[in-house]
Amino acid sequence: MYRVFFVLGGGLMLAACTSQSWNLDVLKPEPITDSVQFESEPPGATATLSIGQNCKTPCSLRVPTNAPFTVTFTLPGYQPDTEQVELVAMGDGTSKLNPNPVVAELTVAPPAPKKPARKTTVKKKTVTTTTTRTVTTKPKPAAAPKPAASGTAAPAAAPAPAAASAPPPAGSPWPSNPPKQ
Repeated sequence: MYRVFFVLGGGLMLAACTSQSWNLDVLKPEPITDSVQFESEPPGATATLSIGQNCKTPCSLRVPTNAPFTVTFTLPGYQPDTEQVELVAMGDGTSKLNPNPVVAELTVAPPAPKKPARKTTVKKKTVTTTTTRTVTTKPKPAAAPKPAASGTAAPAAAPAPAAASAPPPAGSPWPSNPPKQ
């Protein structure tokens, strides 16, 4: 009878081992981390690390010291800046991240190019102005009367006196050349 209990107990233990998934990651040591300070001028920029972490400056993050990474600082209205963080081996077999603190000086972004304005068709009104001007001319001399058919001559009309030209009023757009006599 002991044999039956021994076989059943062994079978139960074997069944328990196959249904249990063993996580051996617990036995692995955690990576060594270091605290890195991130600063920007002006403050308030978002520092995004290439290893997936981010924060608003000024801030500090714990990062693994097993590989180098980059940090990109972004702030609206400023050009982004990327800094490289290197892994430096120390004499005692450890490593350290350099630079620490990581500082970025952001420069103001140039204004965005203006979009071309939409072309709008504007109908122009045509305004016609009429200018009238008064021109005075010399009267033409009277034509000589035709002789009468009856044979008597009619008295000739006296020629009209030449009109004296008056100087043009001040501010007149016309030249002030007197007519020739």
